[in-house]
Amino acid sequence: MGLFGFGRKRKAAQDEDHGEAAGKADVEDPEQDARLTGQERGVDRGPWDVNDEDVIDYDDYLDIGSIFLPFLQGVQLRIKSSRESGEILAATVTFGKSSLELEAFAAPKTLGLWDLMRSDLAKANSQAKEVEGVFGHELLLPVTVKGKGMMTRFVGVDGPRWMLRGIFSGPATKGGKEKETLDRYFMDVVVDRGEEPLAPRDRIPMHAPVSPAERAAAKAEDEGAGEGEAKIPDKPTGPFDSDQQTEVKTTLSRGPMFSEVR
Repeated sequence: MGLFGFGRKRKAAQDEDHGEAAGKADVEDPEQDARLTGQERGVDRGPWDVNDEDVIDYDDYLDIGSIFLPFLQGVQLRIKSSRESGEILAATVTFGKSSLELEAFAAPKTLGLWDLMRSDLAKANSQAKEVEGVFGHELLLPVTVKGKGMMTRFVGVDGPRWMLRGIFSGPATKGGKEKETLDRYFMDVVVDRGEEPLAPRDRIPMHAPVSPAERAAAKAEDEGAGEGEAKIPDKPTGPFDSDQQTEVKTTLSRGPMFSEVR
């Protein structure tokens, strides 16, 4: 298999029928998976919703609640959480000198959220520049971090009652291998909106990382007890309301999981 995801279930079946490798889609140019060719989110490409008919196979993904993260060799994961409550606020993956921060927000049933959030960002920053990119309308936004100026790239994709926002920094704002890799990574993310009542723009709750093995063990334990759904300990409900953050760092790559914890 390639680096990105684990292949759509439908795609894998088609590849098997034709005697092809299930990971063939991994080497395609992400530009060819995007708006430029008219492909549709949830059918031909991601980010995916857990209930999409053709959702990518995410059984081996890392579960952090609202988001299921693919494993990718060389990627590190940093989790931001509330210092007071321990609530998870965002996840950032780093690849090379680039990073991608991921957040999922609740959205109205009948209206996309990205257009509104993008407009608000542009109005709040006169230096913001809207561009056409892999994910449609994107924003290039200069920011200052620890006294150093840097360019960020904001993208958003609307799903069923959710919007997934990605903030790219480093070389991934321009082009080359790191941009291609993280663009594909963003496409392979799977979002779980859940059924919690949330207002538009509320962050969809996250929890501490749960590995595929831990998820399978919890599911087996619950099924053995005659219950229908696996329980994740300390999984939060409702929107987050704190911006006090701490960080937990770990690797997010194939092989032994969480081999590096700082």
